[in-house]
Amino acid sequence: MTFRFSLRDAPEVLPVFPLPGAILLPRARLPLNVFEPRYLAMFDDVLRSPHRMIGMIQPKENADSEDRIPDLYEVGCAGRLTQFNELPDGRYVVALTGISRFRALREETSFTPYRRLRVVWDEFRPDSQPTPPSTENDQDRRELLKLVRSYFDARGLEGDWDVFEAADEETLVTALCMLCPFEPSEKQALLEAANGLQRRKALAALLEMGAAGDPAGGGEAGGRLQ
Repeated sequence: MTFRFSLRDAPEVLPVFPLPGAILLPRARLPLNVFEPRYLAMFDDVLRSPHRMIGMIQPKENADSEDRIPDLYEVGCAGRLTQFNELPDGRYVVALTGISRFRALREETSFTPYRRLRVVWDEFRPDSQPTPPSTENDQDRRELLKLVRSYFDARGLEGDWDVFEAADEETLVTALCMLCPFEPSEKQALLEAANGLQRRKALAALLEMGAAGDPAGGGEAGGRLQ
């Protein structure tokens, strides 16, 4: 059965999974390997909820000790739990499908071992609507793929180029935003882009800086993106 998200049914309080350098975007899929007890408990609770939604949000890099609970960025993205598998060692291998971004109002006090945020959704209403028509032309596609190749070469990354070339505009841009090793603040800027066109422009700028060796254009090199 297809899950249809309506702002009328959106939860006002979300359990959140703070993870630096990891963002989720609407209509994208994010696999997660869950092993910490507090997040195992969170997924147990989410499985019993009517909406099965979790907020992915990045912590800010402002903690001055390991004991300090980091502040969180104000904007995250909610994902619905669409795949769940429990391994023999007790870990959960799950996947979230991006539904809509949200803005955090405040953190809720609770007895749960995980963090919960009171959120609002209205400013991101287009996230839950059908994918808008692509504005990309052949020249745009060639220029973006050229930047991707230059970035991957400079960073020592590998990619499935047949998949990249066959992907539609939103799928390609979303995958690159989520998977490229950009800094957390750069990932946040991509997440908060007003629309798909602005996100594509911001992505292109980061790829160009990263290909040129600019420290602002990404984190550690190595690995494979597909």
